[in-house]
Amino acid sequence: MEKFVEIMDTTLRDGEQTNGVSFLPHEKLMIARMLLQDLNVDRIEVASARVSEGEKEAVKSICRWAHQANMLERIEVLGFVDGTISLDWINDCGCRNINLLCKGSERHCKYQLKKTLEEHVEDIKKSIEYAKTLGICVNLYLEDWSNGMKDSPEYVFAFIDALKDCGIKRFMLPDTLGILHPLIASSFMRMMVSRYPELHFDFHAHNDYDLASSNVLATVLAGCHGVHTAVNGLGERAGNAPLSSVQAILKDHAHVRTNIKEHNLGKIATLVEGMSGMVIPPNKPIVGENVFTQVAGVHADGDNKNNLYCNELLPERFGRKREYALGKNSGKANILKNLEELGLELTQEQTRRVTDRIIELGDKKQIVTQEDLPYIVADVLKHSAPDDKVKLISYMVSTAYGLKPMASVKLEVNGDVFENSAMGDGMYDAFVLAVRDIYKNRLNRAFPCLTNYQVSIPPGGRTDALVQTTISWTYNEHAYRTRALDADQTEAAIKATIKMLNIIENE
Repeated sequence: MEKFVEIMDTTLRDGEQTNGVSFLPHEKLMIARMLLQDLNVDRIEVASARVSEGEKEAVKSICRWAHQANMLERIEVLGFVDGTISLDWINDCGCRNINLLCKGSERHCKYQLKKTLEEHVEDIKKSIEYAKTLGICVNLYLEDWSNGMKDSPEYVFAFIDALKDCGIKRFMLPDTLGILHPLIASSFMRMMVSRYPELHFDFHAHNDYDLASSNVLATVLAGCHGVHTAVNGLGERAGNAPLSSVQAILKDHAHVRTNIKEHNLGKIATLVEGMSGMVIPPNKPIVGENVFTQVAGVHADGDNKNNLYCNELLPERFGRKREYALGKNSGKANILKNLEELGLELTQEQTRRVTDRIIELGDKKQIVTQEDLPYIVADVLKHSAPDDKVKLISYMVSTAYGLKPMASVKLEVNGDVFENSAMGDGMYDAFVLAVRDIYKNRLNRAFPCLTNYQVSIPPGGRTDALVQTTISWTYNEHAYRTRALDADQTEAAIKATIKMLNIIENE
């Protein structure tokens, strides 16, 4: 039978230990709901006990929601061997699971707690007994387990021997300092599983050597029953094993079953990116912006010939789609792929001229998007640009100290002229609010939703440098990305917005 592996996500606890990351209570609730409902993660660790009153309110709100959704048993909180303090804190929050942090190496026990193993075990047993009176389930973290196995395995085994019959549900084995590599991780886990076949072991990886995902794979192949992840790999120092990578690796390389709904991995990655402020690198596997983009023309050509450059990481699997970059490395095949998607047909000579023009732009390091392609085609073929159905006749934006920015807009849509004004939190925000109002109240139409806004300028720090604004939008479940260049950031953003409205009108 296909082996099943549990996924416990710790974005809201260990992930929040990323330097500079702090989630608000309502953000924690939103992330928790998406992890459990949309991703179907088996368990989530949402906080550490005793942190703050704000943290307590966040855990209470998550537990209230989880109780109503019949998911309370999937909520966990990190607690400490501190008598009754952590357990009372967790119980007050309405949570039914404690991940009890204990010492998994002799050095930690001896030098941090200044206790013998016997004394530490006795304290743990008291916490377990008190948890039973509260009806709280206990999972046990063996902090610094990897160093414990390396330096003092007899301590680790004596620790487990003393506690294995105390009703602990899971023994969770962290590579706290990220010291393992796959061969050692596999060896250590195999020792645990063979010695204690009746116990449930989780593995908690850290990414200090960029080996977290590899170590997860190694321990799963060695027989561990559950692994810990964080969305986008957030976590202490170099972070934890990324949820998206772990899911793909376990399915494709370990051939094990999880409950994760893969097509929502990009959705949770974007949500956490926005709330954490930690930008996803474009080349990050599975969820990075560029990972399903073919750049070399030979790759696009191979995709046309029996998918020669595709692997098991098909973009559709993760709610994404394959894209073909336009630039100096594109080649004719990339151009044809993009033209085909846009429904444009060119002769061989026209395609060659368009390819030459894109290569010329690429040599100047200009970014060429699919949305630019109709304009490049028109320019190369000496035709006028595509007819603009949305025209910006005039606009005025202003800002003053102590006053909200304002925008006045005169817009032509399919021959009808509209005027409107609005105030916003910035000049571009005011412009968008004015245009959105025209679409909503004059045209009775929805306005596209802005999903990402990026600004880049050439290096050198000149205040008169050209600003490139790239904006991503969604409209009727379709994604669009438009780009514009100007010396003024607001003007560049407005140009990109009008370009997007024309693309939608022409479609």
